[in-house]
Amino acid sequence: MRIKITGRNIELTEGLKSAVEKKLNRLEKYFTPDTDVYVTLSVEKERQKVEVTIPMKGNIIRSEQVSSDMYISIDLVEEVIERQLKKYRTKLVTKQQNAESVFKQEFLEDKSEEDEEIKIDRVKKFDMKPMYPEDACVQMELLGHDFYVFVNAETEEVNVVYKRKANTYGLIEPE
Repeated sequence: MRIKITGRNIELTEGLKSAVEKKLNRLEKYFTPDTDVYVTLSVEKERQKVEVTIPMKGNIIRSEQVSSDMYISIDLVEEVIERQLKKYRTKLVTKQQNAESVFKQEFLEDKSEEDEEIKIDRVKKFDMKPMYPEDACVQMELLGHDFYVFVNAETEEVNVVYKRKANTYGLIEPE
């Protein structure tokens, strides 16, 4: 694996570089030596963000983790990437998307670990009164959630409002 580290609003110290390399080298058992891994470390106010992107033929494995400590973000991003790899191994192999050119053969053939199964462990039911998207945003903020499902008073369809990164809001409507 070839790890390429860049920094935004942060000085890339040897300690940070070695922490990233040490953590991400744990993923070396999955990838061929010529796989490129792009890492971006950035700081915005109190947010320490790590972005890892691993381009492959037809797919991209990506994780972005934010915390108040850069080293915690580095730990989290490695765990998420590893979980994604295990989850999508079967999918990539069955689709035959040239998985052999990126992943080591041992990883593709390894059946010892069970692939994660999607399991719904909680179901919520609630009354959906029609409201306007702006009111749904207020309700979402009051609940402290990142998204809110509601019936749009104008269209009478189920919509979703969600919080975007720059403290703006998005609206999802059916076609």
